[in-house]
Amino acid sequence: MDIDAFKDTPSGRIIKVGRGEAAYHAFVPNPLPPDLEPNKGLWAALSAADLAVGRLDGLGRDLPNPHLLIRPLIRREAVLSSRIEGTQADLSDIFAFEAGQRTLFPDKAPAPEADVREVYNYVRALEHGLKLRESLPVSLRFIREIHSILVHGVRGEHLTPGEFRTSPNWIGPENCTLNEATFVPPPPDEMDEVLDAFEKYVHAENEYPSLIRLAFIHYQFEAIHPFLDGNGRIGRLLLALLLVHWEILSQPLLYLSEFFERNRDLYCDLLMGVSQRGAWHDWVEFFLRAVAEQATVTADKARALLELQKRWRTLLTKPRGSSLLPRLAESLLGMPVVTIPQVQETLGVTYRSAQLNVEKLADAGLLQEIAGAHPRAFFAPEVIRILEYT
Repeated sequence: MDIDAFKDTPSGRIIKVGRGEAAYHAFVPNPLPPDLEPNKGLWAALSAADLAVGRLDGLGRDLPNPHLLIRPLIRREAVLSSRIEGTQADLSDIFAFEAGQRTLFPDKAPAPEADVREVYNYVRALEHGLKLRESLPVSLRFIREIHSILVHGVRGEHLTPGEFRTSPNWIGPENCTLNEATFVPPPPDEMDEVLDAFEKYVHAENEYPSLIRLAFIHYQFEAIHPFLDGNGRIGRLLLALLLVHWEILSQPLLYLSEFFERNRDLYCDLLMGVSQRGAWHDWVEFFLRAVAEQATVTADKARALLELQKRWRTLLTKPRGSSLLPRLAESLLGMPVVTIPQVQETLGVTYRSAQLNVEKLADAGLLQEIAGAHPRAFFAPEVIRILEYT
């Protein structure tokens, strides 16, 4: 680690750990909050973010069934957050996996199964966190529990799932040594102290607006890097959980990984800039821009799905017609890949009735059968398109 790059930083301190050839340098971040002087750029970014979040929250409160949107958004976030860490899976891969299929499209090579399982673990960790926060505050214990789910059965499983590290880790080029690293977070003894301060800050009353506090917290977690693996994903996952836990949003609708993934190099550079130069303004303005942009993207997707639902309802609702088809079509917004047994369970009907209703939707162009799937499986291409590309 280039200690000269951190020499004058107000964000923390460089310490020397160990002696002789085993010695290395590490960065220990100062407790939150930093002293952030307001400026016009910061307040403009905060105003735009607040406005976009308020609009998204209003839309979420008006949704007749917000869970139909929450389910696919969680999976979208899982794909994009995991992609920052190098996975190749896309949204169609995770939907196919959950329906017991390798791919939705015969002309598309499926992503490596290990990558898809990492994405699926992110889904499980986030869903568990949303449920767990009803009985447990967002705390160090909470973070350890969702981490144990995130890395279970995938790469990193041998690196103490659900436990904070008791040895150093570092960030840098592939296969670099500790002394060749770009960044070395605090060693275990100092890490315990800064984690305790981190937890206290999450629960403390603070003069800074909540969205700015989230920017502080995200930086701090990445600087502490308390696990041997999975730190980036846990840090991004925490943002979605705190947005709901702090009641910034009534529903878990806002996820920032798409913006971070699209601006990956700048994202990493700005986090490092805080550590090396105390460049809090640059990082916080970037973070607020992510909030404003992703809140707008999510609102646009929600409206597109609602328009699709309205069009399908008009197409399928007929005088004296069965209510099963509109019900099945609506369920596709949240679960756009289905098997006949899944539809049977969703509608509470016989296998034969589920099959007939699925085939009617396929004939109407709402569903497309997955070639060679056993059991028979279908997907809603319009829903996938809105979620992935709109």
